[in-house]
Amino acid sequence: MQNLQVLGGISAAEFFADYWQKKPLLVKNAMPQVKGLLVPDEIVELAQEEGVTARLLTQQGAQNEQWRVKNSPLTGKDFKKLPPLWTLLVQALDHFSPEIAQLWQHFDFIPQWRRDDIMVSYAPKGGSVGRHYDQYDVFLVQSYGTRRWQLGQYCTPETELLPNQPLRLLADMDVQFDEILEPGDLLYVPPTLSHYGVAEDNCLTLSFGFRMPDKTQLLDDFTDHLLSKPDTQIPVPDLANRTIQSAGEVSSTDLAMLKQQVIQLLQNTSYFDEAALSLLTETKYPDSLPENEALSTQELQELLQEGAIIQREPATRLLYRHADNAQLEFWAQGEPLDVPTHLAPVLKRLADGEVLNLQSFTTQDLDSDSDLNTSENTQQLLAMFCHLYEDAIVLIQIPE
Repeated sequence: MQNLQVLGGISAAEFFADYWQKKPLLVKNAMPQVKGLLVPDEIVELAQEEGVTARLLTQQGAQNEQWRVKNSPLTGKDFKKLPPLWTLLVQALDHFSPEIAQLWQHFDFIPQWRRDDIMVSYAPKGGSVGRHYDQYDVFLVQSYGTRRWQLGQYCTPETELLPNQPLRLLADMDVQFDEILEPGDLLYVPPTLSHYGVAEDNCLTLSFGFRMPDKTQLLDDFTDHLLSKPDTQIPVPDLANRTIQSAGEVSSTDLAMLKQQVIQLLQNTSYFDEAALSLLTETKYPDSLPENEALSTQELQELLQEGAIIQREPATRLLYRHADNAQLEFWAQGEPLDVPTHLAPVLKRLADGEVLNLQSFTTQDLDSDSDLNTSENTQQLLAMFCHLYEDAIVLIQIPE
């Protein structure tokens, strides 16, 4: 088992056994790569761009007890005459920065479908988002400046919240952890664990969120999926051994029969898998998707020869599964992808987070006679990438 720097030298198996959804983990200098990647002014500028999801939080009142939230779109005017205590939150930073998106590779031991986004929090000294808890796993990575983190009790839906606030803030927190994070430091916070981060100076904190869909989301999407299947629109069969009962009665046997019909639908693996894959690959921030122009195979070939790289579009979830016939099936943006079997291994590498360049198209994925200029397989591969680029599923760029 490989020991991982991002986990403080323990293996992924040890992390899942001892920490995942159980208890926090602090790792000093876990991700030194983030130092110098961002500065506060860049985040303020990004928050004002069209299509960016951002929130500006302020604390006001004599005791800073009243919170206010301004949602995007934000303008320069919003940042003038701010009170002393404020915080700027920008969602999906990874959708706008391929360099930031590459940081996900540090967490490749967790399935891609669990990823939510990378949020950045910018606050001057004293700024915070208050005492709160989340329903998802998060890795908090200090990128710039320092922030003091306190962790408290695990919470439930019955945990007392502050009344009359625009945020779900805790009325109290039983502090059991108190540490200052410096650039490169990481803090893993499991779901429902209360936490409170306060800027010690001008600081930026990256939040790598891993979220699960809730049961109602799954059922809602499953139901929508069933509406497209003609065989599910047929009334359920009645009891073969129906007995005499009063006209106004719905018996427990009747209700059990109806429930069993729903359970049988849920147990239809094909229908449920299709609905789940559609949900898991939907783009959470569709405004982040680029509108790419069509690209020819010749143009792509020239770009690759100039040093271009191909990677998964950060705003897109590209997932695959092993079907019953042992073939790979790919999904992106809520839809299945038509991928030729002999090209599937290359797309799998992209879905797994690999970055491809000209040298990446080797005989390990294509036929032994492959050649970038003449191979039929390679031309098919280039055509597939062009199509995926136009649909904003892959990103093609020449590094600076």
